[in-house]
Amino acid sequence: MNQTKIKVKEKKWLINFKENPENLHAVEKIASDLGVSLVLAKLLYQRGYTTSALAKSFLYMETEVLTSPFGIRDMEKAIERIATAVNSGEKITVYGDYDVDGVTAVCTLYLYLKSKGADIDYYIPNRAGDGYGVSNAAISQLKENGTSLIITVDTGITANEEVEFARECGVDFVITDHHECRQELPLACAVVNPHRSDCQSRFKDLAGVGVVFKVISAYEEKICGKSSREAALKIFSEYADLVAIGTIADVMPIKEENRLIVSYGLKMIEKSPRLGLQALMEASSGRSDAQRQSARKRQTKITSAYVGYTLAPRINAAGRIRSASVAVELFLANDYGKALSIAEGLCEANRERQAEENKIMKDAYRKIEESGFADMPVIVLDADNWHHGVIGIVSSRITEKYGKPSILVSFEGNMGNEASADDVGKGSGRSVKGLNLVDALCHCNDELIKFGGHELAAGLSVTRGNLDAFRKKINEYADNALGSEGVIPTVEADVEIDITEVNFELAEELRILEPYGVSNPVPNFVSRSVSIAEMTSVSDGKHTRFVFSSGKSLVSAMYFSASPSSLGLYVGDTVDVLFNIDINEWGGRKSVQLIIRDVKEANTQRSVYDSEQEKFAKVWGGDKFSPAENILPIREDFAYVYRLIIAALRSGVSELSIRDILHKISLSHEGCEIGYVKLKVIIKVMQELNIIGIEEVGEDLYRFRMYYKTSKAELEKSHLLKRLRSQMKI
Repeated sequence: MNQTKIKVKEKKWLINFKENPENLHAVEKIASDLGVSLVLAKLLYQRGYTTSALAKSFLYMETEVLTSPFGIRDMEKAIERIATAVNSGEKITVYGDYDVDGVTAVCTLYLYLKSKGADIDYYIPNRAGDGYGVSNAAISQLKENGTSLIITVDTGITANEEVEFARECGVDFVITDHHECRQELPLACAVVNPHRSDCQSRFKDLAGVGVVFKVISAYEEKICGKSSREAALKIFSEYADLVAIGTIADVMPIKEENRLIVSYGLKMIEKSPRLGLQALMEASSGRSDAQRQSARKRQTKITSAYVGYTLAPRINAAGRIRSASVAVELFLANDYGKALSIAEGLCEANRERQAEENKIMKDAYRKIEESGFADMPVIVLDADNWHHGVIGIVSSRITEKYGKPSILVSFEGNMGNEASADDVGKGSGRSVKGLNLVDALCHCNDELIKFGGHELAAGLSVTRGNLDAFRKKINEYADNALGSEGVIPTVEADVEIDITEVNFELAEELRILEPYGVSNPVPNFVSRSVSIAEMTSVSDGKHTRFVFSSGKSLVSAMYFSASPSSLGLYVGDTVDVLFNIDINEWGGRKSVQLIIRDVKEANTQRSVYDSEQEKFAKVWGGDKFSPAENILPIREDFAYVYRLIIAALRSGVSELSIRDILHKISLSHEGCEIGYVKLKVIIKVMQELNIIGIEEVGEDLYRFRMYYKTSKAELEKSHLLKRLRSQMKI
């Protein structure tokens, strides 16, 4: 079966460290003073730690401090209203979002207030049924159940009408959130959000659970009468693990106090994980009971990558596929057997999510290819059968692949009914640097029911009748915001290194930079002119495994979500690689492994190919050539290429590039000498004589169709061959 040919802009690589005598001298001093490698010293210098003192301060977090929670606007109002509810026995409901940040925020506030004796409950809307944010239906339900105070976590900042509805019902609101604010805030008892325009807090990059961390720190300090240090230490020691998970999963900048929180939280998970986390780590390992018992003797290294790629997707899967309340139950569980059962259910939900994601992704790529949406500044897709809980992940994949904003809208709730202009679709979008998605949605406000989110990620609701107008309006906005060139996909790398510098010792040393995240990303490296020694398909073609050679050493690498056939590369090619350095653990052994972010032909190889294309253009244009150049094909050459194409067609492959065919020729032992120019001549003549169906579908890319003929091709009738023979120098 043919792979769909997706037209993707080639990414521009931006290498941040530019060597010169001045910075090399500083780098050598940092390496010498701190006892680290030159590679690590270059990384530290490039990230702004340009002296030994600055580098040491960053590595050992000597200057990071927690800011006062009372610097956030409305903090005192919030804790006083909460304290009143706790002391008077009012029923409080924590109302959260259904992602990891929302789940950890709900658990943190619920556990803390329960420890203070509060009559406490929690509510997380169902993604499919309730949609994003606060709803009047949920407020009415909570009111009926006796709730008089709702505290939102990681949501609520745009719930102006819903808060007014609650006030009329006799229900108070305290809003804690970290999403971008609109000009008019909800009229709640308190609105705690560091992104308020009138908030003077010094550190604003908190996750939703980070804002909750500040709220309970303030409560512990003012209501419980502890010093700011005592309050912070208590909250740290009890909830830093949950705050760290939510902060990492919500892709918040890992700097200043977030760096402190995440660093402490990761150590807490590693040394003494709470019951639910321990169960989730066991279930995520895929080990048998016997293997689990053995593994408990070995301490697992907990990193931000482990949280982000192993734990967070499983917590998220609850809200995407089932109900986020299941994930809350995991963290509230007091029985290990129950916790493990919930954790295994989350792992199963994650597998369902992955299968659904793959299905939607294939459908989305097909729509992009068939519709021409790839040429628009913002890709807006819709369908009736896409799962609401998965479209955000697929949107991320599309944005990463195409290097431009994307929005996926699902009218899933309308399946089985006749389509109507009033059908409501729920959408999820991702953006790129240069286009603030919330600003873009504000511009389209008249076409939307509601929306909310961050600069690079947002959710929305839109009617089917307004979808085309929304698509047009957001693309007009993007056209103006991005300019004529649009978004040029760019990948930043920290440092260019030789592939021979990659070893296990360097991989271990880089861990000193943890915890990673926004503002302290996993380092990206570039290596040039690396030879592909091996290239194999993994997981039924989903991923590609490479072995690269420098002539001196071999190193293995994984390119996830990229099949070998989609890369247009072959064993023996010389490539430039942009990658992270990782440690692979398998069968009790550790080895260094590259995680590829992008790969392209090396300039040396590309220039050879370009010169071949130029040579063909000259010959085709009438230039003379000598017999020694081996350009004019003979009958045996035609027969050989014909057999190769027929073999590909019989195996189900109808699209082949010139490079595909040249690679097949290079693997042959038949001794045919066919280069680029001769192969192009063969294809042109076969097309002229209608020997086989040939359609050019791209630069050096052809779609072939088999003809069933019994007679031999009469090559002597080819006018093209006659013309070429006349051009050959005698």
